[in-house]
Amino acid sequence: MSVYLIADIKVTDDRWVPEYAANVHQLVEKHGGRYLSRSGNIESFEGPQSDSTLIAILEFPSRKALQQFAEDPEYAPYGKARQAGSVSKFTVVDDTDIAGTIPYLSAG
Repeated sequence: MSVYLIADIKVTDDRWVPEYAANVHQLVEKHGGRYLSRSGNIESFEGPQSDSTLIAILEFPSRKALQQFAEDPEYAPYGKARQAGSVSKFTVVDDTDIAGTIPYLSAG
């Protein structure tokens, strides 16, 4: 079952960004993941305006693959730099339908 990581980030010190942007996508791919979006073009469609400066949406083939990426020692310095230079909220969601009425999604 695929899972999606939604990384909602407010950059507070951008010194970490160039190294992170240049290297982390390769670590994501190493664990079977891929970026669906990594954008600063953020617009509220409904609800209050977000103060996020970056939202990334990543797809991984499983929760285990996402966990292996997050625990990869190669990722650790990039993750620590991001945490030190941002306020980050990471949310994981799977590819199920809670109502079970969409035929192309598994019932959740």
